[in-house]
Amino acid sequence: MYRVNEIFYSLQGEGRHTGRAAVFVRFSGCNLHCPFCDTDFSSHQQMTADDIVDTISQWQSCGFVVLTGGEPSLQVDEALVEKLHDAGFIVATETNGTHALPANIDWVTWSPKDQFANHVPPLQLKKINEIKVVFDGLHDPEPYASIAKDAYLCLQPCDTGNNQHNQQITAQCVTYIQQHPHWHLSLQTHKLINIP
Repeated sequence: MYRVNEIFYSLQGEGRHTGRAAVFVRFSGCNLHCPFCDTDFSSHQQMTADDIVDTISQWQSCGFVVLTGGEPSLQVDEALVEKLHDAGFIVATETNGTHALPANIDWVTWSPKDQFANHVPPLQLKKINEIKVVFDGLHDPEPYASIAKDAYLCLQPCDTGNNQHNQQITAQCVTYIQQHPHWHLSLQTHKLINIP
């Protein structure tokens, strides 16, 4: 059984696949406590892999599912990913990288959180397609750039909940990317256009 916070159909709002139609399976629970986390973990439902596949099958035509959280690596296993593949989905995930992931996931986005959370375990990923760093203007993201040689590199301005502060962080992020052009800007476009 998996603890699922919510399942919904929308557009990927962040990173390399921004704008792509996607089904999101948000798992409940995380081993870190980041101050900007926007996931409500107060409720969840227990679901089997078949329950999850049955629920998302109505959106099968998009062919892309994102396993997110919380921290999906605490629950996702090869059996679930295989069922999603059998149902015709490409499987992506976003993870803090502190736990190993099933080898059969198609796209792995690593979003390191060691700059925001205490006592972060060492990186446990064997495959990283994309590195998405939450940029707060205080921590240098450059050390992450060399961890996965061919990964797509994204900087995402931190959403502090304060519009004026967010504008300052975004301006700093743009300047940083101009000075380090191997990074790409990742905006939370789902928030900008007010979709889930």
